[in-house]
This record gives sequence, structure tokens and C-alpha cells, in this order.
Amino acid sequence: MSSTLSESPRALETPSINQHAWDDMTPELLADCYRTVRGDTESLASGLSAEDQNLQSMPEASPVKWHRAHTSWFFETFVLTPTVATYQPFDPDFAYLYNSYYNGIGDQFPRAQRGLISRPDCAQIGEYREHVDQAMTQFLDGLDRAQARKIAPLIALGLNHEQQHQELLITDLKHAFSHNPGLPGLAGPAAPENRPGPIDWIEIQGGLVQIGSEDDYFCFDNETPRHPVHTGDFHIASRPVNCGEFLEFIEDDGYQRPEFWLADGWDWVRREGIRAPLYWLADSDGRWQSVYTAGGERDLDPYEPVCHISFYEAFAYAQWAQARLPTEAEWEIAAMRHPGHGHFADSGRFHPGASTDSAAITGMFGNLWEWTGSSYAPYPGFRPAKGAVGEYNGKFMANQMVLRGGSCATAAGHIRPGYRNFFYPPDRWQFTGLRLARDAGR
Repeated sequence: MSSTLSESPRALETPSINQHAWDDMTPELLADCYRTVRGDTESLASGLSAEDQNLQSMPEASPVKWHRAHTSWFFETFVLTPTVATYQPFDPDFAYLYNSYYNGIGDQFPRAQRGLISRPDCAQIGEYREHVDQAMTQFLDGLDRAQARKIAPLIALGLNHEQQHQELLITDLKHAFSHNPGLPGLAGPAAPENRPGPIDWIEIQGGLVQIGSEDDYFCFDNETPRHPVHTGDFHIASRPVNCGEFLEFIEDDGYQRPEFWLADGWDWVRREGIRAPLYWLADSDGRWQSVYTAGGERDLDPYEPVCHISFYEAFAYAQWAQARLPTEAEWEIAAMRHPGHGHFADSGRFHPGASTDSAAITGMFGNLWEWTGSSYAPYPGFRPAKGAVGEYNGKFMANQMVLRGGSCATAAGHIRPGYRNFFYPPDRWQFTGLRLARDAGR
């Protein structure tokens, strides 16, 4: 079956808005970055049928069409309506249909039922996006330099928000396609097989270190304020855990041994009947032989980073391996000192591959999101933004765990050492994996 996110999967562009200080913003830069990001969303959806775009396989996922509409709603709601006196909303009903969770703006259509919104159809959502884009282009073209600097943080938030939804579009559609007996692909083939060597343990000196992002460039509010943390010396693995290593955990009855699992994780494993990472496929004898990828089914590659695992699975594997997950502070310190890269959504493959870079620590950015052992909580002195836009991150700071690094579905230029992603412990439809850590002296 041939449906893909693009008829000819291409690299996504890398807008430069996150690499410019606020004082350097110009109307031309804002307009160029806006066109690039918005165009990337449409490129991702260009090879999909209307049926593809309306799939919703679970309450946590959303249809492609909804992502396209919601990201337009964001600019309409937070930029155009309060700023442009002459702006007329495309359809007043969209304020309800495509609001995600901003209670300060109004009510929302139930998240778990977004796949039931067959109308407005894909063509109307395309018209909606064109309507918003025309108004935004006219607005940005009319700014002077001082106005551009003033509005830049909000525009940058909207563009980074859209890039987050581009990633969700990919992972949500992959989950939906995985339920199709034909296991259709949605992207180009995975990268050629690489064979990295055994894990090396890289010693990182601790001490008093500043973590978090500088707010004179774009960052999300949950990355601030930059603040000091103290860590002891520690070791971190030179690469993520791969599929072959995780298979050893499975074959050692890792999913049947409660001593490795948190109590909630053990309950989850038994309740859900979990036996392997999401998308692993067993043959008729119960052996794990293949995996569903964004490019369709392929043989299980033992050298690829294991992905689509929950925090519970990552924690259990670390216990089995007589190691632990790094804290988010440890991860950020290691990433600042050894910024090895994997690949991002720009490759058009949407599947993690074994990293071939020459850094001492490989793949810290790209390939897959890495679970940390840190709960998602506010940094000391954190203050959410004022108004409804302040609901973006702060209100979710409970019962979730922090992930770091970005993935093969993340746009390049979107990520940085201080970027804090967060998901609930059982979640695993994102490209999530693990890197081991251990205390110094072991």
C-alpha cells in the first residue's frame, strides 16, 4: 500500500527563527519563517487521502486534518483576532472545534472524539489555512522593525507549536496505520543498517552547573528560568540502548520479573499484556522477528536504537542492566559537553537509525526521545506566561516524566539542550527510547 506523508518525501526546511535573538528580528525574517513552517505542514499531508486525514486510533492521538486546523486556530486566536482589528474569523464554530485545551479561551470539542469531525472536510480545512495564511502574511508584511521585535516571541511560539504538531501528525498517523492489516508505510525507507560497537561509559564531572535555556532567544516557558543545580560525578552511556540489547532483556523474562518494575509499571504490564516494545511483531512461534516502521514492516535490526517504549519499560530495563536512567540535569550537562547528533524529520524517513557520528556520546539530539528519571515539575522561580497562552506547559506539571533530545520526527532547528518534553509513564507511541547512566565509581 502506497499512501505516504508526501508523494515524494522531502527534507523539511529548517527555519532560523530559534537561532536569532529577539533584538535581531525583522518583519522579513518572521514572514519567511512563517511561510516555511506552514508549508512544511502542508507538505507532510500532501500525499494523504481524506480517509487518511480523518483517522484517530486512540484518545491520545489526533487526526491529521485536526492538526492542520488546530495550528491555524492558534494563529487566528492568539495573533490575528486580538491584534488585527479588521480580521474576520473563517468560521466562528472553529473556535470550539479546534481549541485543544485552552480553558481561558473557551470550551473544546472532546479530544477522544476528534475523528468524528468528518465535516468540515479536508478541502475546507485547506481553505481555512489559506485564509489564516493570507491574513498573517498581510499582517507581517505591514510591520516595522520595532513592531516585529515586539510580536516576535508570540510568532515564534506559534511556529514552534506548529512544529510540535508536525511531529504529532507523524506519530499519530503511524499509530493509526499500524492497525491496518496491510501495514502501510507513511514515509521513505529507513536508513541503511549501521553497526555501532558496545556501549562505552563516559565519565562526566559534576559540580554546580547552570541548566535551562536563555530567554533572549526562543525557548518554551518550562525551560526557564536558567538556574544552578548540583550533581555528583556520573557516567553516561555513549549511545542509546539498541534493539538487540533490549531483546536480551525480553529473553531473560524481563517482562515477567516484578523485581525490575515500579509497582505502577508492573500493574500496567499485567493489565495490558505488554510483552515487547510497541510495533514489534512476533512470528508464528512467538519470536520477535520484525517491526512496523514508518516505511512499513521490516526485519528487526538489533543495531538500531530501541524505540516506542514507555517510561516503565525504560526503568525496568535499566534495573535489569544494573544501571539507571539519567536525571534531566545529568542529560543536559552531558548534551552540552558532548552534543552528538542523530537524524531528524528533515531526512524524511521518520525512523531512528544507529548513529555514525564520531562524538564520544552519540545521538544526544535526534533519532529518539530519551526518557530521564526526572518528574516533570517547574524549575525554581518558574512563572507561566500571562493569559490563556500561559496554559501551554505549566498546567501539565504533574504525573509526567521528562524526555530529552528530540527524535527522527522532530524538525531540525527545533531542539536545544534545555528543551523539556514530557509524557505520562505508559505513553509509547512517540519515538521514545533510553540511554543508561550510573553513579561514578561503579
